[in-house]
Amino acid sequence: MAVMSAQLIFCLTLAFLVSGAHLATVSIKNNCPYTIWPATLANSNRPQLSETGFELASGGTKTLDIPAQWAGRFWARTGCSGSFTCATADCGSGQVQCNGKSGATPASLVEITFQADDGQDYYNLSLVDGFNLPVSVAPQGGSGTRCTQATCSNNVNAACPENLRLTGSDGNVIGCKNTLDNATFFKSQCPEAYSYPQDDQVVRACTAGANYAITFCP
Repeated sequence: MAVMSAQLIFCLTLAFLVSGAHLATVSIKNNCPYTIWPATLANSNRPQLSETGFELASGGTKTLDIPAQWAGRFWARTGCSGSFTCATADCGSGQVQCNGKSGATPASLVEITFQADDGQDYYNLSLVDGFNLPVSVAPQGGSGTRCTQATCSNNVNAACPENLRLTGSDGNVIGCKNTLDNATFFKSQCPEAYSYPQDDQVVRACTAGANYAITFCP
């Protein structure tokens, strides 16, 4: 009986470890000519990643491990200072880690759902919360007719209408707000990104098992 109990404990432990195994990775690259501070936020029914914020120098790349069936968003903060407030997309945590807090608008987003009910991954760019940085997301592996890269490479800040501009302390435009009544502007700038709720034609899908590469300033 003692042997069977030990075997049962071993099997349960193994099942627990397998269930928590990393399903995929997301690499985040900074192609901007300045430091950024990427951040992550899990959907309400998913665990936060082990890192919810970090500093990334120009040219740097960081890879995050993603647990099974995770879903959430990625974005990058700019102009962060020592007291840890950021000029754009600040999550208000007062530190590098966002700890379950979302970024302030405007912020360019990448949203990914891993292993949905049909077994596929779904991902998209979103400017519903506005724009602060150009961004792309590309699958690495996976398959399907919609398993393709999505890119918003335009500098939307440069074209942002005056009434939507977020300006920095030096007067430069550092973000562009989306009030949703101007969705056509964002769609013209970045047609591969969500510009308004239910803009579902831009959603990509890959068979589960793909990894993803996010690039800021592609």
